[in-house]
Amino acid sequence: MAEQDDGAGFLRCFGQQLKLLRERAGLTRAELGSRLGYGEDQITSVELGRRIPKPELIDKADEVLNAGGVLRAMKEEVARARYPAFFRDAARLEAEAVELQTYDTHVINGLLQTEEYTRALLTMRRPLLNEETIEQRVAARLARQEIFNKWPAAPVQSRHGGVRTATAARRNLGAAGTVEQVLLIGQKRNVEVQVMPLDREDNAGVDGGFTLFTRKGGEQIGYTEAQGRSTLVTDREAVRALAARYGIIRAQALTPCESLAYIEKSLGEL
Repeated sequence: MAEQDDGAGFLRCFGQQLKLLRERAGLTRAELGSRLGYGEDQITSVELGRRIPKPELIDKADEVLNAGGVLRAMKEEVARARYPAFFRDAARLEAEAVELQTYDTHVINGLLQTEEYTRALLTMRRPLLNEETIEQRVAARLARQEIFNKWPAAPVQSRHGGVRTATAARRNLGAAGTVEQVLLIGQKRNVEVQVMPLDREDNAGVDGGFTLFTRKGGEQIGYTEAQGRSTLVTDREAVRALAARYGIIRAQALTPCESLAYIEKSLGEL
C-alpha cells in the first residue's frame, strides 16, 4: 500500500499548508473559495488532501493568500502526486515526449479512456483501492488527455489487439462511450489508431503491451507495466528491440483507415 500513501501524504501536507495560510489571512473556507472561484466543498477537499488542486487554483491561492510563491513552488510535486508511485516517471516522460507509440492488449490505453471506463477498471483493482484514491486516479488519468490539446501536438500512435472482442466483453465498463472516444480521438490529425485483429496468424505483440517515448533530440525510452509494477527501458539494445517489434506490429495491424472503419462497425454492433 506504500504507493498510495506516498502521493496521498504529500497532498495532505499541501492541504495543511493551504489551511495555515488561509487561517493566517483570516479567511473561512467559503470566503477563500469565493475569491478563487471555487466552492467551499472543493477547498475543504483540497485542505484534507482528498482532492488534487488544479494548477490555476494553486496560482490563485498563492496570490490571494500572499504566500510569496510557497504554494507555487509545490505545484510540480502536486502534479506528480496525482499518479501512483510506479507511474510517475512514465507520466513525466509522456508529458515531455515529442512522439508516443503505444501497444495495448487487455485494456484501452489510458490516454483514450473515458471517465466511466477508468473508474470501472480502478474499482476492480486488487487489493481494493479506497474511494478517495479511485477518484484521485480517475482525475489524474483524464488530466493526461490534455496532451491532445498541446501545440505543437505530439504525434500519438496507439495500437490495440482484439478491440472487437474486448468491446463485447466490457459492456459493463461503458463500452459504447469508450469505443466512441477511441474513434473520435483516432480522427485527430496527430493521432493514429490501429487494430490488431484476433485472427492474425502472426502477431509480434503477444508478449504484452509497451510504450515508446521519443524525447526531444530523438532519444527513445521504453516502458512496460504489469501487476502494479513498471520498468523503464533505457538500454539501447533493449529499446532498439522494442522499436523493431513496434514496427512489425504496425505492419501486421489494420491500417489506420481500416482500423477506424473496424472500430466504427464495432460501435454499431453494441
